[in-house]
Amino acid sequence: MSVELRQRGRVAEEFRNGVLDTLRAVYDSQLSTSTESTASAMHEGAQLILRPTLPDTNGRRSRVHGLWRTGKVDGRFTYAPLLVKNSEVAEVATSRRMLRGSLDAFAPSEAQEVLGIGPRGTPTVTRSGLALAHAWRVLDDMGHADPATRVALVDRNRQVWWFTLDAATPRFSLRQYDEEFARRHAVLVAHEQWSEHGGPFPTSPYWHRDCEECPYHDACRSELERVDDVSLVRYTNQAQQETLRAAGILTRHDLAALDAIAAAQPSASESAPLASRLAKSVERLDGLIYRSRVDVGGTFLRILAPDALHCPTADVEVDVDMESYDDKTYLWGATVRVASPLPGVTEGAHSFVTWDELTAESEAQVFQSFWAWLCDLRQRTADAGRTFAAYCFWAQAEDSAMDRAIATLGPDAIERAQLTEFRSAQPPQWIDIHDVAKRSIQTDGPLGLKHLAKAAGFAWRDEHPSGEASMGWYEVAVGGGPEADLSRDRLLHYNEDDCRATAALRDWLNGPAKQLPHRDDRGILPPSH
Repeated sequence: MSVELRQRGRVAEEFRNGVLDTLRAVYDSQLSTSTESTASAMHEGAQLILRPTLPDTNGRRSRVHGLWRTGKVDGRFTYAPLLVKNSEVAEVATSRRMLRGSLDAFAPSEAQEVLGIGPRGTPTVTRSGLALAHAWRVLDDMGHADPATRVALVDRNRQVWWFTLDAATPRFSLRQYDEEFARRHAVLVAHEQWSEHGGPFPTSPYWHRDCEECPYHDACRSELERVDDVSLVRYTNQAQQETLRAAGILTRHDLAALDAIAAAQPSASESAPLASRLAKSVERLDGLIYRSRVDVGGTFLRILAPDALHCPTADVEVDVDMESYDDKTYLWGATVRVASPLPGVTEGAHSFVTWDELTAESEAQVFQSFWAWLCDLRQRTADAGRTFAAYCFWAQAEDSAMDRAIATLGPDAIERAQLTEFRSAQPPQWIDIHDVAKRSIQTDGPLGLKHLAKAAGFAWRDEHPSGEASMGWYEVAVGGGPEADLSRDRLLHYNEDDCRATAALRDWLNGPAKQLPHRDDRGILPPSH
């Protein structure tokens, strides 16, 4: 398992434990230790059963993080399964609504309906929906399922979301779960029969997100590459792949050849282009087509015309990046570049960091030091009659860290007004390069800094650079062991490289990226296999 996955698992487990500890403190709960203790707690009607162990029933084996008592039917207490996930669950969806509760008012009867949001379409949320429906079926076999098919999901913001497993709720549908369970059960049966009797192998590989960490990664990938399988296009799911294959779209070349403009206009008319008809059942088909064109063309593509592809520049340019641990920022870093020498302005890397205990107060102090330096640099630039711009990649992260620090400093902090003025300056002086890249460049899927900066020719000094890996380095850096100093240097270099990568990406967007083919240029496609 990679460093990133181990770190992600550790953070998720710590978050889950914190949520369950909070629930245990608020409610009359029982911590289960076995299938017997879980069954006993359900028979007695415990309000909340934490870490239940459910028995295997009808070929189903389920693990959830909690069971919430919802009522009583025919002398049996009924329960809704609960999962805790360190991920986002809701997103803006103007025509939808969700039921939101809280840890201290958990019951579905206390939840409030929130308009204009719906469950996200991510694999994490989809898997959570399947897992909760799976658990509901096990509870149903036991005679303890909530008759209204209610299930609960706690997200990374400690918000409680209640769902009903009806067909109208995307990704939380008992009908869809039953179909998926039947499909997977049939695969297991077919493999068991093949193992006993031989014959043609009953399944063929297809690519999905979990393949990256699979021990059979290389074998399947080489086979799929050999046939140019359509599943290699990010990020298709199995249902989309089946729909494409049924329409004769078997390879990445087949998908790339579809009309992406028509795919953005779904139609059920038999006279409509194939892409329009497929778009009725394949969500965001136009995006899949463009990604496949990057795959088969072997290069990123332009979304904009060359003269419209532009990243703002300035006389004094500052690329900013921060590093956090457990939602607290311990390091603000920046690299400075000037068009011509300016008195009092030093080019190169600047770091503001604490290795002391990471608290809200120490986080605010580090930000204060960084912010005083940035404001001074900005003022010197203005006094010299020069232009100034600061850049980051994915401003949501930096903005959240700034706002958190400002909240700790208090309502009268001078930094609050300074930050508001800085963010609202015209022309803009706080520029998110992720936004610029997203509207300018078509990639094969990922839009992270590591992926984009490599196209700009930038290379990190660390062999395995990632934000998740840096959390492990931080633990060593503050652990006081013999490797602490090396880990501190590693983090400072990593942060500096992130800043330099942002600058390299800006230069690429303003130069070589203009020469990329446009994603709607059909001449970019090589001959079909």
